[in-house]
Amino acid sequence: MSNPDIDEDEPLSPAQAQIVARVRWLMLISSIATMLGIAVVVTVIGYRVFRTEGRPSPVESTAQLPKGARVVSTATAGDRIVVTIDIGGALEVRTFDARTLSPEGRLRFVAEP
Repeated sequence: MSNPDIDEDEPLSPAQAQIVARVRWLMLISSIATMLGIAVVVTVIGYRVFRTEGRPSPVESTAQLPKGARVVSTATAGDRIVVTIDIGGALEVRTFDARTLSPEGRLRFVAEP
């Protein structure tokens, strides 16, 4: 699908040669920018994949509640998980370390006599 009106043996005029040189320069710049962008994306993905080496593996834990107790609410506070429990009408707040899920503290609420 070539154009028969254009003679390929004809040399380019100086203005045409300048435009061709400018287009080649822009193509080179865009190719370099594309390669740089791909390199940055691959680097970030590699960093995220290999950065997790020092972290502990996910932790599973089961906390047993007294019979008849129910969880009222859960929340996070910094690096702690806060669980509010209703035990026979009395509220209790238990805190756990978010990374290890180990119990950190317990706060009981009782009515004054």
